[in-house]
Amino acid sequence: MKKWVSVLAMSAVLLGTAAGCGNGDSGGDAAAGNSAGQSGSKGSGKPVELTFWGDWGGEGQKQFETMVDAFNKSQDKIKVKYVLQQDMITKFLTASTSGGAPDILFWDRWRTSLYAPKNVLAPVDDFLAKDGLNKDDFYGEALKELSYNGKLYGLPLTVDARALFYNKKILDEAGVKPPTTWDELEQAAIKTTKWNGSKLEVAGFSLGDNGLFNMYLQQAGGQMLTEDGKKTNFNNDKGKSVLEFWDRLLNKDKVYKVGFEQGLGEGTDAFVTGKLAMQYTGPWMLSTYKKYGKDLDFGIVPPPVGPNGDKGSVMGGFGLVIPQGSKHQQEAWEFVKWWTANKDNALLWAKTSLNMPGYKPALEDPFFKDDPFWKPFLETLDMAKIRPAHPGYSVMENDGLIPNLQLFQQNKLSADDALKKSQQRGDQLLADNEAAK
Repeated sequence: MKKWVSVLAMSAVLLGTAAGCGNGDSGGDAAAGNSAGQSGSKGSGKPVELTFWGDWGGEGQKQFETMVDAFNKSQDKIKVKYVLQQDMITKFLTASTSGGAPDILFWDRWRTSLYAPKNVLAPVDDFLAKDGLNKDDFYGEALKELSYNGKLYGLPLTVDARALFYNKKILDEAGVKPPTTWDELEQAAIKTTKWNGSKLEVAGFSLGDNGLFNMYLQQAGGQMLTEDGKKTNFNNDKGKSVLEFWDRLLNKDKVYKVGFEQGLGEGTDAFVTGKLAMQYTGPWMLSTYKKYGKDLDFGIVPPPVGPNGDKGSVMGGFGLVIPQGSKHQQEAWEFVKWWTANKDNALLWAKTSLNMPGYKPALEDPFFKDDPFWKPFLETLDMAKIRPAHPGYSVMENDGLIPNLQLFQQNKLSADDALKKSQQRGDQLLADNEAAK
């Protein structure tokens, strides 16, 4: 879901200390070594070799390799190798039928409901129970996103959610505080917008990502699908309140112009250049914005609540899963557990990648608690919801909803027509994709 932005890996100091991490929690280095020895050595004296597939290259690949190296140094029973795969899912499905599946897979969690029915992923419930891992140490929404038909298919590696970034200088000059409600957001956007004739010079608030409709709908007290999860549930008063809010911002208040960011030129970041006062984005942008120092004085707050005080944000993120075709599932589990269910190792991952780990105890560390930029994300994650697990949800959103929202923002469809057309097309796409193919 999220647009992942590469961030610089931590210095060699982390690499040097990595091998010493993870001695205190269940799932730590010692546990990994002992369990691996029982299941993997088989009297040969050679380590069991595992392949770990992922589709992060560049800095992301270096970050993965930092973790792989730390694990390999932590014990001598298992050796993991990271393999970068382009078009990873297609190759994985092919490998799953030909006997060449990897042992661990980097996994965008929303895919679980699509691929678990294909029997290409191994459930980890028995591993979890045997090692006594506490599910409460992970975000429940993230575990839900890794589950299908009552079975858990991996552990969360990262979590993320959208929060409101604001330019402190622009808000201070306008005499407004960071907003906490839709009304405050609207007023702050009005006061920070600057037009020069027909040219928008500073947008008060970005409405450039209509894929965030789900988040706004939560804030309006609604949800994307019906309780049985089979049909859309936004062609109603709650969905209309979202579009009416957008309509005021765009056409009455004129705090934004469709295509504003693109109109600034390729490679130009509106927020960095002071052309945008407020926007929704995620923790993956922290490293990018921090590097500008005093040239970009920004703050972050949780998403403002809707008209009736409802909160909302969408949780995304990745996990580690074990393919059904892995010949070394026990050893693969030791690696997954070491990385995702150990405070020290999860924290090493956080410091290496500047991602928020899915393991809650790691988020109690001063690295997060003492940094004001992380605090609003921690607050947001407590109320963020994953996207519905229906196999056809992403198709419905991308092909049934978003095109009509775009037409609405371009004043080519009314709110009523946009919601009606989205419902009709969306319900059909959900029905057509009810069974994962």
